[in-house]
Amino acid sequence: MRGHDRINRCLPDELLIEIFRRLHDSKPSRDACSLVCKRWLNLERLSRSTLHIGASGCPDHYLSRITRRFVNVKTVHIDERLPLPIQFRRRCGSESTSSYTKKRRYVKEKSGSEDGDFEMSCISDAMLSVLGEGFSKLEKLSLIWCNNVTSSGLASLAQKCCLLKSLDLQGCYVGDPGLAAVGQCCKRLEDLNLRFCEGLTDAGVVELALGCGKSLNTLGVAACAKITDISLEAVGLHCKSLETLSLDSEYVSDKGMLAVAKGCPLLKVLKIQCVNVTDEALAVVGTCCLSLEFLALYSLQKFTDKGLRAIGSGCKKLKNLTLSDCYFLSDKGLEAIATGCKELTHLEVNGCHNIGTLGLESIGKYCQQLTELALLFCQKIGNKALLEVGRGCNKLQALHLVDCSSIGDEGICGIARGCRNLKKLHIRRCYEIGNKGISAIGLEMRPLLPLVRVARYII
Repeated sequence: MRGHDRINRCLPDELLIEIFRRLHDSKPSRDACSLVCKRWLNLERLSRSTLHIGASGCPDHYLSRITRRFVNVKTVHIDERLPLPIQFRRRCGSESTSSYTKKRRYVKEKSGSEDGDFEMSCISDAMLSVLGEGFSKLEKLSLIWCNNVTSSGLASLAQKCCLLKSLDLQGCYVGDPGLAAVGQCCKRLEDLNLRFCEGLTDAGVVELALGCGKSLNTLGVAACAKITDISLEAVGLHCKSLETLSLDSEYVSDKGMLAVAKGCPLLKVLKIQCVNVTDEALAVVGTCCLSLEFLALYSLQKFTDKGLRAIGSGCKKLKNLTLSDCYFLSDKGLEAIATGCKELTHLEVNGCHNIGTLGLESIGKYCQQLTELALLFCQKIGNKALLEVGRGCNKLQALHLVDCSSIGDEGICGIARGCRNLKKLHIRRCYEIGNKGISAIGLEMRPLLPLVRVARYII
């Protein structure tokens, strides 16, 4: 066709590549463009910077192909929970999903276990090395539950991908040598996820902090039984630029948290689920981490109003607060947050059974910037609390109520009158809320009705 020829004749390669890049992550559009002609196919491959790969099946052969086809890739997501693309599984013949499923079923029947039958069906250390050779410009790599990858493969990759900035090792059974190699080779590393990395110990984290601690910005650690306060002390000593820390461990105590709070003053996001962390650690966070904007506390059995008062007194920039299953918190702690953290925009209270109406009333009085409020399993919070929120929080856009037995139509009517910017309302198992409350939402917010979504489930 003449039009087709004119485009190919007039547009240089660089311009076509830029056009393909503007399609971002629209895979159907990219695939359609690659079918136009061989030139467009090759240029579309050059324009790809991100790949998402399912790795259950026969991924090694698949990865060897894509490393040859896409040479400018900077971001790779590999998830072993997901299958390979259908079109590739068809080409794999005997190594396709059907064969894979038969092997899996056979081994399970013979041994009673599925362990060991996936080695040839999972991404291997050898292919991780090939990945490093093919994608030398790699900046972001995610290996989700690739449990056949070991320290050897990770070390080989680290040596070849020195520009790596983000690494997600969730569910990978890598050891300390692999993590140490990352620290030695990837001096630009900013984001590291070590959730469910059961093979790691303090030795690996210490070596990593020594190697690339200066650049590390985000760190996530969960369900790593051999990572203790020693690791956090190394983080506090060497990771001065750390801004985000997500920690879930019963082997971490105040000692480790104190080291992080004192050593990482730029901390902005802190998520903690550590049963042995007490008020002492949170008091130091309130004193030292004055830039904190996001705080999530889960199942802290030794955390009381004293710790929350310290946060309210020191963390004036706090915008997002989640309190989940913190049994010893009361209205006084929430009042301290309300009076101290007036920039608060998001609040979630989940299963904190001693927080009641008075605590939330203080939020309504002082936190005028609040845009999202979630109350889950809060039986002591009543209508007066929502009436105060309706009067004081006119910027509220989302309200989630789950199993709040003391909240009824009166509270919802207060929200309807005051929160005219509400866009989302989710109500579940709040049996005192009936037609009157929901009707008030419809009547008071008629101009905004297309934007209001009400989900009411009675179970």
